[in-house]
Amino acid sequence: MADVLIPRLAIIGVGLIGGSLSLALKEAGAVGEVVGCGRGKPNLEKALELGVVDRYSRDPLDAVKDADVIFLATPVKTLATVTEELLPACKPGAIITDGGSVKGAVSAAIDPLMPDNVYFVPGHPIAGTEKSGAEAAFPTLYRGKRCILTPTENTNADALALVEKMWQIAGSEVVKMSLEKHDRVLAAISHLPHMVAYSLVNAVGSYDHYEENILEYSAGGFRDFTRIASSDPTMWRDIAETNRDGLLEMMEQFEKFFAELKTDIAEGSGEKLFEFFLRSKQLRDAIL
Repeated sequence: MADVLIPRLAIIGVGLIGGSLSLALKEAGAVGEVVGCGRGKPNLEKALELGVVDRYSRDPLDAVKDADVIFLATPVKTLATVTEELLPACKPGAIITDGGSVKGAVSAAIDPLMPDNVYFVPGHPIAGTEKSGAEAAFPTLYRGKRCILTPTENTNADALALVEKMWQIAGSEVVKMSLEKHDRVLAAISHLPHMVAYSLVNAVGSYDHYEENILEYSAGGFRDFTRIASSDPTMWRDIAETNRDGLLEMMEQFEKFFAELKTDIAEGSGEKLFEFFLRSKQLRDAIL
């Protein structure tokens, strides 16, 4: 047990994100015991059955007892509340880290709670699917993906180094950036696309020119584009509320270009339409 990176890992919220981290670390031999915690007993029993956790407790204080690292994988608006609840049971030197998609509001809420001998490292693995629960977890989720860590002036250097190593073992390229930059970047590359997908499904699903629901005619393109609209509504409600400024900025940027496209279509300008589509294609092809 002495040669593993994390002798005891507690995961609060055993779903796709937390469960996949556990499986990745287990596969690499980098973790000793994994203790799961959550509200739903059937999900925790499934996690135990699948080997995602070694044991579980529905009592957060019991789950984090003697844990070396505590990974929080709950909706972003609950992270500070969960942390405050857990702290009395954390051993000296314990590290708390998270997978929340918003970092500014989370860090502002959690940093003031932390005692001198327990350390918080804010983080966000850039990976996921539209599925949830322990059954959705798989060990290769983070391979070839990025994990962003957003240390602040309060972040302990040794704790930061361990969390960085943890994500590298899970297969991620670790990038460090400021809280503000993270939230602006994620508003653009993740949060905005989800808002567009949710809006598109609502727009098409509410179209009432014909009696039947035209979503029944959707094929590969529509289904692929809107896949993320099947994501957890609670999670995305919390993200929209806690990253409001960054998200509104990107929604306004999107509205600008959508209005440009609408004008080009209304004017029947083939040349402008071609230029619009070509510019988008070139930007998209450049990231492949």
